[in-house]
Amino acid sequence: MVTGAPDVAGSGWLRNLVPIDPQTPAPASTAATIADAAERIGSGPVAWACEVGSAMATTIVEEIPEIGGGTEQLDTLRMGTESSAIRALLRIAELDDAMPAITDEALRGDREFVRRGVALDRVLRGVRLGHAALSRAFMAACTRYVDAEQRVPQMQRISELLFDYIDEFSGAMATEYVAERDRWMASAAATRAEAVRAILAGELDDAAAATAALDYDVSVEHIALTLWFEPARRRADTTDLHAAAHDALTAAGATQRLVLPVGAANVWAWGGRRRFPITLPLVDHRPSTRDIRVAVGARGTGLAGFQRSHHDAAMAERSARMAQRPTPLTFYTEVAVPAMLTQNIDAASAFVVRETSTSPHWGGDSAKWRRSATLRCLTHSAPPHQWAPATPLQRPMF
Repeated sequence: MVTGAPDVAGSGWLRNLVPIDPQTPAPASTAATIADAAERIGSGPVAWACEVGSAMATTIVEEIPEIGGGTEQLDTLRMGTESSAIRALLRIAELDDAMPAITDEALRGDREFVRRGVALDRVLRGVRLGHAALSRAFMAACTRYVDAEQRVPQMQRISELLFDYIDEFSGAMATEYVAERDRWMASAAATRAEAVRAILAGELDDAAAATAALDYDVSVEHIALTLWFEPARRRADTTDLHAAAHDALTAAGATQRLVLPVGAANVWAWGGRRRFPITLPLVDHRPSTRDIRVAVGARGTGLAGFQRSHHDAAMAERSARMAQRPTPLTFYTEVAVPAMLTQNIDAASAFVVRETSTSPHWGGDSAKWRRSATLRCLTHSAPPHQWAPATPLQRPMF
């Protein structure tokens, strides 16, 4: 006999609930959750709610396998669905003492989804599937336990309360998911950013340690990208750049990707696979947003290739930023000479003066203008065959 629980008119039948299948697995929910609910409404209804919660988990995993994962992940999911079914039961029985719709167990599962990389839309679809299964269970129980003349009002009441409950539950799940994702990404991104800084600076040369820190296999062949906006956006963030990097690396055939924001409006990225095709499919790729620019480094293998490809992409970016007519993609392999020279514009100027001063094509009063034209050719990001204009006077002679 339940003590201390008020007899709520119209919902007393909920105390008569018992599991349908005597072979239902033992509850995955915590002993504290089970004991608290049993004290409020009785052990039979709580066992029924656990059975419903287990069925909810099974339905969700059948439709969205990645939510289930392995045995431990399924148990975590069951904790969330069972505790949610118990909380819904108490709310419909008006015995929840204004407790929030979402439970600690559901929040625990929500955080795990973030760390396992389950997308929010998949999580919310799981919530909808669980809601549908929960609603069906309550309607079936109402049909079984409530007299015919009271059945319609009871079903209507259950529907309204469950709708409000799931609406609150879904909102809380989404809010917590986003908050946990931000926390997780900040923590993980900080670790990866520090590892990348150390690799590029030559301070981290242990491939196994680098792979662990980056969650990215550095032993394979890499292609590095740098991305930015041109013209610069006033209120820039890296969301569009992150998506563009992902798309570009996918187009290149990368089987793994590493994308890092650098400041408010720049992104560095790497794509890896055992061996890229000789001709990259990326050649014909264009970012979905017209103001996004992408610089592509030469491919490289291993930790040294990871480092070198990024430096190549950075040099290609420098060349692209100096170009009068920048293109959406700039490949280091197409601008290698001007990219190297324009790393140091003073050195580039000295180079042009030195090389042209000994050529008969560059004498006379127009030498200064011709040298300037050469520098413009060198800093143009077009492929080499497009550097030289048709006029012989403007053609670099080295």
